[in-house]
Amino acid sequence: MRLLILLASTTMLAACGGAGPQSAGSAAPPPTVGGGSGDGSGETHSFVNPTEQRTYIAVGSSHSYSYDAGPDLMAFDADGNPVLNPDGSYATRIARQDGQLYQGNATTVRNSNLSIDYNPRDAIFNVSFSNGLAGTSGASRFQDPLHRTNFGGAIEPQFGTPNLGSAQWNLPGINYLESGASDNVVFDRRIPGEFVFDLIDPSAPGSYDSTTFFYQTPGTETQYVTFAGYLRNTASVTQRDFIQADGITVAQHPGQQNTFERGAFAYGELSANDNVPTSGTGSFEGTMLASMVFNDQPDLLGNRDTYFQWIAGRATTNVDFGANTFALSLDGTVGAPLFDGTSGRQSVLENAQFRANGAGQIDLVAAGGFFGQFNEAWFVNPGGARLDVNIAGSSIDGAFYGPNGEEIGGGYRIVGGTPDERIDILGTFVGRGN
Repeated sequence: MRLLILLASTTMLAACGGAGPQSAGSAAPPPTVGGGSGDGSGETHSFVNPTEQRTYIAVGSSHSYSYDAGPDLMAFDADGNPVLNPDGSYATRIARQDGQLYQGNATTVRNSNLSIDYNPRDAIFNVSFSNGLAGTSGASRFQDPLHRTNFGGAIEPQFGTPNLGSAQWNLPGINYLESGASDNVVFDRRIPGEFVFDLIDPSAPGSYDSTTFFYQTPGTETQYVTFAGYLRNTASVTQRDFIQADGITVAQHPGQQNTFERGAFAYGELSANDNVPTSGTGSFEGTMLASMVFNDQPDLLGNRDTYFQWIAGRATTNVDFGANTFALSLDGTVGAPLFDGTSGRQSVLENAQFRANGAGQIDLVAAGGFFGQFNEAWFVNPGGARLDVNIAGSSIDGAFYGPNGEEIGGGYRIVGGTPDERIDILGTFVGRGN
């Protein structure tokens, strides 16, 4: 059982953020590619060692998924007797996801409502990920020192948070901030590895709402831009009837209405248009991060389950400044799925390799950076089986960061196009010029 230390609705950052007239949590000016401050004001400051408060506009993608996790049919043995769990409670057959609503959106450099504000004086960090097109509304103020958390102790980041510093991904300098609240619920792991609660007081409803924000410390690999991600898990828990196949109610058990939010994005000190090179070429190497839902089984098995998987790895962006073109290649490793109220079947396995290639053009005046699309994306499962994504739509949006365009950062989305499948990959990438 995970111990929750959830005091407000907030957390903190270690060394990123900035300078400027905005107060904590205030709205930044429209994001333009201007001065090194990241807000187009022409002011400069240190992204790695901040001394003044600054609000950044992030570029990236987010999505959300809401569903009802019950009630479920009971499980019966071959003799027709109810199957009991070790604690004496009734076991279910297969958990279900009903009333599904999925939404996703990728922002552009000039049109993003993802904001990140850091005040180094008080180590207060405000984040807002509200996006109506993605169905996300995460917004947190991380101010309590205990909002900082990490993997490996009695208190860890909440269920579904990727351990990016683990051997699987081995990304350095990752920080986790978490806050939220819970009422009348306690984790119940009768179904291993699932987001399942029990009610402390069965006569009253329960609730859970927690936001986790994570980022790579500026200066770890890049100096003027960094990547980040977030997740918000919410649950409304009530006592519901367990129903046999013949329709007879035989027991009660907590049921859940869940909403999950996920996002990945880049933010930092944007380059002034006049300082971005206009000739020559450059290669930018860095990190990619993505949140994915992948279910290609509804038409084959009737399995309508939707669950999230994180992907992390490397990104290579080759730029031809003279021709105003770029090419992006992604190379990532897929994490384990979040089996919440699902059958436990998935096509993309943990540790599968993800590959994608795309290209586009640079237009600093019209787009504030560069934009393009993917031409191919695929997975290779452990064992060698390859799964190609039938791309119906895709986007790549990014900008240059640093005094002279030394670094890049952006977001992307890949949408599957095969009927009766739900495939959506949304993420971010950053890179430092070689």
